[in-house]
Amino acid sequence: MSSEVSPKFKVQSPKSKVRTSESGPRHSPFLVVLSSPSGAGKTSICRGVERRDPSVAYSVSATTRPRRKGEVHGRSYFFYSEKQFRQLSESQGLLEYAGVYDHQYGTPRAPVLRSFGKGRDVIADLDIQGMRSCRKAIPGTVGVFIIAPDSDELARRLRDRGTDSPEAVARREADREMELAAIPEFDYLVVNDRLKQAVDDVMAIIRAERLRTSRMSPTAPRVARKPRIQNPKSKTVGRRTRK
Repeated sequence: MSSEVSPKFKVQSPKSKVRTSESGPRHSPFLVVLSSPSGAGKTSICRGVERRDPSVAYSVSATTRPRRKGEVHGRSYFFYSEKQFRQLSESQGLLEYAGVYDHQYGTPRAPVLRSFGKGRDVIADLDIQGMRSCRKAIPGTVGVFIIAPDSDELARRLRDRGTDSPEAVARREADREMELAAIPEFDYLVVNDRLKQAVDDVMAIIRAERLRTSRMSPTAPRVARKPRIQNPKSKTVGRRTRK
C-alpha cells in the first residue's frame, strides 16, 4: 500500500496566549484526540467537554462525503468537494487526512492554530490513524481511547444511530478488533457507560495535562512555550472510523 509523500515543511504556530487561572500555573495549549470503535460516543464526549469548558475548542473535521439531514457546515463538518479537499491538502491546510469508505476526511490546520493562538486547548475525535498522524504533527498530543461497557452495548449503539447502511455497520464491526488492539498506544482509557461520567473523566485528564511540568516554561513560569506544529510527511492510508 503506497502513501503520498509531501515535502518536509515545518509550520510555526502563531504566538500562543498563555492559559492562566487566578491561582494556577501557566501551560502551553495542547491537542487532545479521542479515538474509539464506531458507536462508543467519542463525538458526544467531545461536545460535552466543549460545552462545559470554554477554554477547550472542538476541532471540526473536513470531509468530502455528502451532508446528512440536520448537519451544518462548519459545525458538524466542513463539507468540501473532492477538488476543494485536494487543494486544501496540497496547500498544507490539513494536519492529517485519509480515505475512509470512498470519502476523504481530514483535520484542518488553521482552526487548531487559531485556538492555540487564543490560549485554548483543542479536542478532536479521530480514528487511530488520525491520532498517530496528529502526534507526529503536534508533539505532546494526548491520546484518549473511549470504549463502551461491553461489545453488545457497542453494537446496539452503532445500529441505533441509524446513519449507516447494514453493509457499513458490518464493515465498522469488522474493524473493531483492530481498533481495540491499539489501546496500548494511548495515554488514557475511558469507559463510556454514562455520558456525564465519561465527560467528567476526560475533563479530569485535561486538567491533569495542564499541570504537567513539560507544558510549562522552566525558566519563565509566566510564559508558556509555543506548541510545535509540523507538516505531515505522508497521507494516512486505510479505513477510519468516521461517521
